[in-house]
Amino acid sequence: MKKSFQYRIYSNKQTFQNAQCWLELCRKLYNYCLEERIQTYKESGKGIICNNQMLKLKIFKQEYPEYKQVGSQVLQDVLQRLDSAYKHFFRRVKNGETPGFPRFKGYNRYHSFMLKQAGWKLKGKYLTIKNIGTFKIKLSRPIEGIIKTVTIRKTSSGKWLTNFSCDNVPIKPLLKTNKEIGIDVGCESFLTDSNNRKIDNPRFLNKSKNLLKMRQQRLIRRKKGSNRRNKARILLAKIYEKVLNQRRDFHFKVANQLLKENDVIYIEKLKAWISYRGLNRSMRDVAWFQFFNILRQKAEEAQRSIVEVPAKNTSQMCSRCEQIVKKDLSVRIHSCSCGLNIDRDFNSALNILRLGQSLRSVISRIS
Repeated sequence: MKKSFQYRIYSNKQTFQNAQCWLELCRKLYNYCLEERIQTYKESGKGIICNNQMLKLKIFKQEYPEYKQVGSQVLQDVLQRLDSAYKHFFRRVKNGETPGFPRFKGYNRYHSFMLKQAGWKLKGKYLTIKNIGTFKIKLSRPIEGIIKTVTIRKTSSGKWLTNFSCDNVPIKPLLKTNKEIGIDVGCESFLTDSNNRKIDNPRFLNKSKNLLKMRQQRLIRRKKGSNRRNKARILLAKIYEKVLNQRRDFHFKVANQLLKENDVIYIEKLKAWISYRGLNRSMRDVAWFQFFNILRQKAEEAQRSIVEVPAKNTSQMCSRCEQIVKKDLSVRIHSCSCGLNIDRDFNSALNILRLGQSLRSVISRIS
């Protein structure tokens, strides 16, 4: 299986300056190639493909000698990112979504570069990159499998990280429990399962809102382009980074707990955010999509099964008699004419479990 390993890296000032220089050169190349695509389309009515821009890299290096220090695969990855942005744009147009045309990258808005087979060497806890320098890695866990790509990334708070994307990572199967569970995610409680167990919503962003407000106000008061404004920006970024890390750590702990206790987990098949602004803010604080992605990745490693069921009417249908009982989000108790009165989320989790089991049985008969 494929897996990514992320670590914090440390080095001297000169090495980080070299890495920052590469980021800036990659940003300028991205903007240059984006402008070339836009101008080509305006003049000829036709686009330019990624391979044609890659063929021009040799000439580009001759015109701009500073790019000779940057690895060819790094520059190729920049063009592939731009090409990917265009593909996502056309996909959204085709699906009738908000398109979001690829944007030019402003200063300090390009955060990473990728190396593939060449240009780097890993020896123990030291990573050496040609024309940049040597980084010391904080190896919090061993790297497993075969390293395919190495990514150097700078966070908005100024920390430097490295990501190793590995293939052929050995799986770590968990012991069979012969248990199945359905889970319903929500904003009031993080999730409710079909055993009527609730996990509270930690609301990390809400807990930090006062400090965020203070630092946002401080950032606004600082003069644009000044060192004081940059320091205020970093302090604000650290709060957001802490909230992100807290939420991600919470998601991993909940996912590990669920996978340890159950062989099969049934979840809702969620679509994109379609709601009013206040609810969207709560949804993004809970981050259901991130949690489900982590759950799927950990399930693959543990050889567990994740089954998605259609989300339609899971909270409206009665789990006992299957009658549709209409109710809005303010109604937290499911009350049916059949006499069932239970928590709304518990009722939804029972429906998800039943629908998932029926879906699995149909698939097994077909196969």
